[in-house]
Amino acid sequence: MKAELAPPIRINLNYLLPICLVATLGGLLFGYDTGVISGAIEPLTAKFGLSDFMKGWASGCVLMGCAAGVLLVGPLSDRFGRKLAMFLAALMFLVSAIGTAVPSDVVTFIIFRIIGGIGIGIASISTPMYIAEITPAHMRGRMVAVNQIAIVGGIAATAFINYFIAHAHGNPALPENQAWLIETGWRWMFGTGVVPAVLFALLLIPIPESPRWLIERRREDHARQILERVGGAEFAKTEFDSIKSALTHEQGTWSELFSSKLRLPLFIGVALAILQQVTGINVFMYFGATIFKTMSASAGVDAGLLTQIIINGACVLFTVIAIATVDKWGRRPLMLLGTVGMGVSLVAMGVMAQVGVDPAAVSHWMLIFIILYIACFGLSVGPVTWVILSEIFPTAVRGRALGLATFFLWTADYVVTQTFPMMDARGSWFVAHFNHAFPFYVYATFCVLLVLLVWRLVPETKGRSLEEIERHWSQRR
Repeated sequence: MKAELAPPIRINLNYLLPICLVATLGGLLFGYDTGVISGAIEPLTAKFGLSDFMKGWASGCVLMGCAAGVLLVGPLSDRFGRKLAMFLAALMFLVSAIGTAVPSDVVTFIIFRIIGGIGIGIASISTPMYIAEITPAHMRGRMVAVNQIAIVGGIAATAFINYFIAHAHGNPALPENQAWLIETGWRWMFGTGVVPAVLFALLLIPIPESPRWLIERRREDHARQILERVGGAEFAKTEFDSIKSALTHEQGTWSELFSSKLRLPLFIGVALAILQQVTGINVFMYFGATIFKTMSASAGVDAGLLTQIIINGACVLFTVIAIATVDKWGRRPLMLLGTVGMGVSLVAMGVMAQVGVDPAAVSHWMLIFIILYIACFGLSVGPVTWVILSEIFPTAVRGRALGLATFFLWTADYVVTQTFPMMDARGSWFVAHFNHAFPFYVYATFCVLLVLLVWRLVPETKGRSLEEIERHWSQRR
């Protein structure tokens, strides 16, 4: 008789929930460290007199650190454990928060941003990995999903913090207050990251190590004790035997990942990771204040930062909706619907930017289409891409495959972040011929490619076991 997927056990939520919530602080810091630049980039540019290229590099250098962190996290977490990997990420967040708040030159700032990026890369893999490995199967999806909410929540938090810091001395559009923001205000935006980084590091100390990693390291008694605290003796026995069996069959290697039988899922995974970024989402997360200030009839930084709060809030809201609907509507319908909505919004923004309509009208309509774009991304491409990536690879190579796909994701994010200020620079060929519309048309084109990829190659994985998905790839060969 087939074993129960969710045995009638009583999970000790008083023990499990605090552990998972501590781990999600890694996701919160991930979002915080990537989002804080949105409010700081304009005063930072003014402080150091950055060119368009250096403006993009100051924003995007963190992503090179992210790519390096993703490559480090596998060997690091396998050798020293998931908990130590998260602790190292917390220390890097702390060092980065201090270092980016006090630099006297842009080179120093960039060095500490890259250090923070390495922490983001480590946290982006180690945090969900830890949660998945300590949580019972029937709760795993929801608990891992909380980490995704923490990420977008961290991004949203930076918008509020940046806004209130910018207003600490009054209206930032006034010259005397603008001078304070350029000299000191942006330093506080980065420096506030010290608080959650210290909190994360301290709260990590008492939580247990991943039982799966302990079993891999032959520390089986310790693993059993943790599993018993999570769900009792019967759960511990069942889970322990399941982990041991899985580890016996996991012989995945890099050569297996690149074998002909996995060529298609690997292509799909890498393509999804890249297209998630090159459809332009982080342009709005990092440069939303700049975009709206450029297009808006309102004055100065105030309008841009206020709009960033609305943008990030919409991202949080629709990510929550996506998590509630992805197992009901399916992956493909959400991806197709959301990507089409993103493409339409981008084209609309491009047309408004190119024809140069009345600035007062642009202030309202531009915001509407940005929110529609963010809503479509938060409902589909943002969270659902991660769901698909976690499902399409066989268990034996899933860690390596996710690491590789995430490496390409961060690299694509960097390319977009680096090139946007150059395409949107006043006096550039792009602005001379398209006004400020060219980047929107580029991202809309990638939306078309994403629709084609999902329509033609991505299977529907809703309600299918991982074994059924693996068999699907064998049948496609």
